[in-house]
Amino acid sequence: MRQVKRAQILLAADAQVSDERIAADVGVGTSTVYRTKQHFVEDGLARALSETPRPGAPRKLSASDEARLVAVACSAPPAGRVRWTLDLLAGELVRLTTHARLSKATVGRRLAEMKRKPWREKMWCIPTVSAEYVARMEDVLALYAEPPDPRRPVVCFDETPRQLIGETRVPIQVQPGTPTRVDYEYVRRGTANVFLFVDVHRPWRHAKVTDHRTGLDFAASMRDLVDEHYPEAPRIRVVLDNLSTHSAAALYQAFEPAEARRILSRLEFHFTPKHASWLNMVEIEIGVVVQQCLDRRIPDKALLVAEIAAWEHRRNSEHAGITWLFTVDRAREKLARLYPRPASHTPVAA
Repeated sequence: MRQVKRAQILLAADAQVSDERIAADVGVGTSTVYRTKQHFVEDGLARALSETPRPGAPRKLSASDEARLVAVACSAPPAGRVRWTLDLLAGELVRLTTHARLSKATVGRRLAEMKRKPWREKMWCIPTVSAEYVARMEDVLALYAEPPDPRRPVVCFDETPRQLIGETRVPIQVQPGTPTRVDYEYVRRGTANVFLFVDVHRPWRHAKVTDHRTGLDFAASMRDLVDEHYPEAPRIRVVLDNLSTHSAAALYQAFEPAEARRILSRLEFHFTPKHASWLNMVEIEIGVVVQQCLDRRIPDKALLVAEIAAWEHRRNSEHAGITWLFTVDRAREKLARLYPRPASHTPVAA
């Protein structure tokens, strides 16, 4: 990038452009323009375009020192400590090398260059990819890939629990140069639940706030889906996870048998594999609503309902949709080694 700018400076100088205009057009200082022209006149083109070695202290850690750092950072921490810290790593390197002392800043820079962060950890569930896992995954992916059919819409469904939290003191609002200040103390005011529906093939979502997330609440949500949101659709395909309340039985617990059967006759449940909620498109929308609307203290259900409704209205008005790129073919390509091998059958002689 610097060579390109020096070349642009020389070309502009050859065209008799002033130093000030060159500096403004190329995005450098006038001193840089002057030095580049000076190097060209005194030392030639190669010198004018080349990078001058810059002074600086030699690196404190050699290649072997950095290898030791990586090995230590990836090992078990000392007894009595949860994880390696930069101070602990610096002390351990001093013990293992000839360095008299090392700062944690030096250790931190080397780890950053090598993209190592031993103080971080991620919670991760590694599922067993069985034939059932594959079957459910491909069922959901094939459903997403179908062309839109208003008579057989595909709707993703899930819920997210929320704590209702109030302030102990009135926050000090933002001022020029000063961020909003909120007291670290807060008041717990119970919990609520947000059910979320997302249509796979059109930019529509609906959020419903409830006090609980029991099977009865699930059954009421399914009745809303059938009677209020898709009254004209003979069949609604619903993608949902394996929570115990997500079942046909919940509707029989909530309603009379005839009513439960009426609702279920228009529903078709498609369950994601266990530990694979990422396959449910509504998880993306839950992340959006948390980031855009719920990532703050909301003291009561009434305000939660109002804020969720405003978010829903705005998002639907913007025709915001989700572009899903993971397909059955992509899954077979990416997860080929995890797919179960078909059993071979040897014909039995008569």
